[in-house]
Amino acid sequence: MPEPAAVPDTRIAVECRGIVKQFGEGPNALRALDDVSVAIREKEFFTLLGPSGCGKTTLLRMIAGFEYPTEGSIRLHGEDIAGLPPFKRPINTVFQSYALFPHLTVWENVAFGLQMLGRPKAEIAARVAEMLKLVHMEELAQRRTDQISGGQGQRVALARALAPAPKVLLLDEPLSALDYKLRKEMQIELKRMQSETGITFIFVTHDQEEALTMSDRIAVMSKGKVLQIGTPWDIYDKPAERFVADFIGETNFLATTLLGIEAGIARVRLPSGVEMSATLAEGYVPSGAATLVVRPEHARVVPAGGPTADQPSGQLSGTVENVVYFGTDTHIHVRLDEGFTFMVRQQNSRSQSCGVTVGERVGIVIAPDAAQVLRD
Repeated sequence: MPEPAAVPDTRIAVECRGIVKQFGEGPNALRALDDVSVAIREKEFFTLLGPSGCGKTTLLRMIAGFEYPTEGSIRLHGEDIAGLPPFKRPINTVFQSYALFPHLTVWENVAFGLQMLGRPKAEIAARVAEMLKLVHMEELAQRRTDQISGGQGQRVALARALAPAPKVLLLDEPLSALDYKLRKEMQIELKRMQSETGITFIFVTHDQEEALTMSDRIAVMSKGKVLQIGTPWDIYDKPAERFVADFIGETNFLATTLLGIEAGIARVRLPSGVEMSATLAEGYVPSGAATLVVRPEHARVVPAGGPTADQPSGQLSGTVENVVYFGTDTHIHVRLDEGFTFMVRQQNSRSQSCGVTVGERVGIVIAPDAAQVLRD
């Protein structure tokens, strides 16, 4: 899979330096953010991704001005804004609950912020019309917001937030209340809006697929720290450590022993004696025990004892435990001779089934350069 092109505009829109956020004092103090530093580029769709409680929303709230850092600085285009209240920051936020005014029309909701800023009526009318066109809500302009669907309400909330032309738009899991199909549609719409407006979007989610679909870059967070920042390709195909690999998509982990490293390539041995080659996470030099990661789609099932000429690293062997059909692909779960369960994701074909049955002995061939040694 080719790596996506780099974001062309590398000027920094938002920079957080050494952010610490502590709630409470003494032994009951909670450190929600622990020395977090991120630099978000202009016109970038940047996502903060992680499980509940990792600190991503706290960081977003600090950029918005709803929380203040215990330590560290927040800069907007080079200006320190950490002490500014929300209304003095050229930043808008779209929350999980859209907080629309139910007694007002769609048009009036979008116009509200502009009216509070004292903009001329002609300018308000032109800007509202532009925003409603952007979110495809022109035909519902005169309908009250308690008479529209959840997806339409989400579009109105976006239009209202974009209307004042903020320098940065913050989005705190705005798609979480939508059904699956509508979420997928809105992911594409959000990316389109960001591209058309050129506004820097900072998006918070715990949904890995959502982050991979929309983002120019992703920051993966856990326990108040940023573990890795990179493009979706970096995060998925070259995770820096085990948590990132485990949190993003489905992953196979294998316990191995390191035999040696040559020219940046590690040689490892599995408990069964099979030896394999693997790449190394950037900046990581392992010793002794090593954890190997392989994505399910980077391996394939072959007949047991089959040829291994195309797999110089050696072939794994095991017994099929389960075969799960997902429509577009099939997941084949194999109990390896090492004792681990290994999952292979195989693209389905209309002309044939996956070709294996439960209880069958099989081999597993791993694509070259697909195995990687990770930090635990």
